[in-house]
Amino acid sequence: MSQKKEVRLAGRSLGTSRHVCAFFTTKDEEYRVLLPFIKEGFERGDRAFHIINEAHRPEHRRRLEQAGVPVEDSERTGQLEIRRWEDAYLRDGHFDQNRMLALIEEVLQGGNEQGGPLTRLVANMEWALEDRPGVRDIVEYEARLNYILPKFDDAVCCTYDLQRFSADVVMDILRTHPMVIIGGILQENSFFVSPDEMLREMQEREALHAV
Repeated sequence: MSQKKEVRLAGRSLGTSRHVCAFFTTKDEEYRVLLPFIKEGFERGDRAFHIINEAHRPEHRRRLEQAGVPVEDSERTGQLEIRRWEDAYLRDGHFDQNRMLALIEEVLQGGNEQGGPLTRLVANMEWALEDRPGVRDIVEYEARLNYILPKFDDAVCCTYDLQRFSADVVMDILRTHPMVIIGGILQENSFFVSPDEMLREMQEREALHAV
């Protein structure tokens, strides 16, 4: 088995576990931490796949340009794809976790040919705060991603605004990611549990609520 290509994030080298939840309190903090990771990818020829709120697209493109990323050229060559929530998580106006898991696998598989470039996927997760059907499945979705992502070398970073998500959701999200960024520092997540264990616990919770 070949060794994974090195990827640096938040000042550290990512190991074999590359499913990261990144908690921020401001957009400035988010970009300060993520832009070096994004820019490194462009310099190495990696693909960038970003999922964002469409309303934030102009600001996102501006931040990338300021960091030295040639946004228009990269979009034209396919090295960069900026996809809105409605074309990913919220297709047809709702969240379907099975369809989204299939999309993530499809995106990563696309760059997974022998010797092909890595994909650095950054996803803003505030779509789960929208009043849309299915959004409560976010924790189950994040847990199930851990069945898919170990098959790939790619780095997947899910960003969360600590000011907007409840403490209960944050704690559950934390438990679905083997790596975490808190306070701008990347670390192995001691709260992480296997997807089997997390999904079993969630089923038990649902059974209790149904009583």
